Amino acid sequence: MGTGAYDAVLLVSFGGPEGPDDVMPFLENVLRGRNVPRERMLEVAEHYHHFGGVSPINAQNAALLAALRQELRQHGPDLPVYWGNRNWHPLLVDTIREMADAGVRRALAFVTSAYSSYSGCRQYRENILAACAPLGDRAPQIDKIRVFFNHPGFVGPMAENLTRSLKQFPAEERLTTPVLFTAHSIPTSMADSCRYVAQLTEASRLVAAEAGASAWQLVYQSRSGPPTQPWLEPDICDSIRSLHAQGIKRVVVAPIGFISDHMEVLYDLDSEAADLCQSLGMRMERTATVGTAPVFVRMVRDLIAERHDGLPERAAIGNLPANHDVCPLDCCPAPLQRRPEGAAPSRPG
Repeated sequence: MGTGAYDAVLLVSFGGPEGPDDVMPFLENVLRGRNVPRERMLEVAEHYHHFGGVSPINAQNAALLAALRQELRQHGPDLPVYWGNRNWHPLLVDTIREMADAGVRRALAFVTSAYSSYSGCRQYRENILAACAPLGDRAPQIDKIRVFFNHPGFVGPMAENLTRSLKQFPAEERLTTPVLFTAHSIPTSMADSCRYVAQLTEASRLVAAEAGASAWQLVYQSRSGPPTQPWLEPDICDSIRSLHAQGIKRVVVAPIGFISDHMEVLYDLDSEAADLCQSLGMRMERTATVGTAPVFVRMVRDLIAERHDGLPERAAIGNLPANHDVCPLDCCPAPLQRRPEGAAPSRPG
């Protein structure tokens, strides 16, 4: 695409309930087409009700939307920015219809996931295509922006946040304080067909190096499959127990797999992991996510400008190159096995 190739930007995310009455309809949207018993859905619903039935993800996306609109107005390209979710309002199908009604013909989609995987990349592209289908020839062309796990605008703010967490400990303890970088676990059948683990490992290495953290490990959280189905390990709580067994009394938890403090951060880290540390007599510091850090918002603008203006350079640091702009047809395929009956859904909202 050449200069001025696009006429809008679409912010794409998972969505989450905004009140108790939304929780079950939201989970039904998440689990549509999967054979999950209702009692398992009710169990997961309690995680949301623990926080009043409200996931913070929509408010956080609204804040990112406002920050991005201001950034584009001030520094360009001055494009309208829309917002659509996979599983809750504003839904992609409604937003893309609104875009078509406004005359949008070509748009860039920024997905709130920094990594390549079926659920974090390809499935969103499929969601966009499905939302465009009812519009026929009126549907805009929507191209997804590349993943940004090794972009300095993501690594830098995460490293600053990690440094801030490490400074909560005495200076003589910082170099040896373990850092657990955590991300959403996925089935190994999904992980084996994408670059998810390699990208997470590289992002963790880059952030640790910039923050001066030498004792770090990549761990996982929020797995939802039954014990018979292999998912990425180790689990964060198992890793905390292992550190405790080694006599370690402090730990930093850094949610490298997330860009905002949504439900999986609040429940799985700030509640479950924090409660475990307290019960073991360990001090835990949880690193903030990038959220709407100005450097991160500028990164999103830069990613938009890359494609809109046809810029040849692709910012990336570390050992892995910048990710491709256009995904190959066989990129990040769906896992070979569907979620078995009775598996609990994950909680990305």
